[in-house]
This record gives sequence, structure tokens and C-alpha cells, in this order.
Amino acid sequence: MQFCWVTIHVHDMEKSLAFYCDIVGLALKRQFSPTPGDQIAFLGSGDTEIELIHNEKNPPAPFSQNISLGFKVESLERTMEILKAHDIPVLAGPFQPNPNVKFFYVHDPNGLRVQFVQDID
Repeated sequence: MQFCWVTIHVHDMEKSLAFYCDIVGLALKRQFSPTPGDQIAFLGSGDTEIELIHNEKNPPAPFSQNISLGFKVESLERTMEILKAHDIPVLAGPFQPNPNVKFFYVHDPNGLRVQFVQDID
């Protein structure tokens, strides 16, 4: 079995694409509209992707705060600068639970918790 993607039902496709492409750095792999009022985009590199779905008629349900997506970054400080430049506040952290890792959380445009993590060498 292979993990393929995680689906996020989004409020605003443009804001979500800007966050995941411009802030997180994911590549837009494909985008299409299967029916009027529906938009789907797949993002990522390699085998695992994020699928964003926007449906004009059905607003997305709220996310549990017990769910988050994690992204490894080269520098937490640089990532925090980028987020600040885009007026995205840090939700919690940074934390360093052990000498080998640091991380913090933000919300994506839909209220989903996103974790940025840096491995410490």
C-alpha cells in the first residue's frame, strides 16, 4: 500500500494555492474544474500530494485542531520571516522538544494547522 495524497476542502482556491505554493513551496502539478463551481488542484513533488478541492455550493467543514500537516524546512528563522512578510502569524512555538528538532505551527487560509519543522544537525 502507498500513501497518495491528503485532501483539503478549501474556502478560497486562490488563497490556498498562494499559501501552499508561495509559502510552503509546493509545485502545482495539475488543476482542473470537473463541473461548474468545482475546482481541484494537486500540489507536491514525488509520490505524495496535497489535493485542494473548492466547491462553491458546499462550504468546507471546520478542521479538528488535532490534525496538522508537517513540512520540513531548511531554516525556521527564514520561514518565520516569509510568514511575517505575508502577515501570517505563528500560532504556537517555536518548540524544541529535543536537541535534534525545532518546530512551530501556523494556520493555513482554511484554519488547518500547518507545522514547519527544522532538523538540527
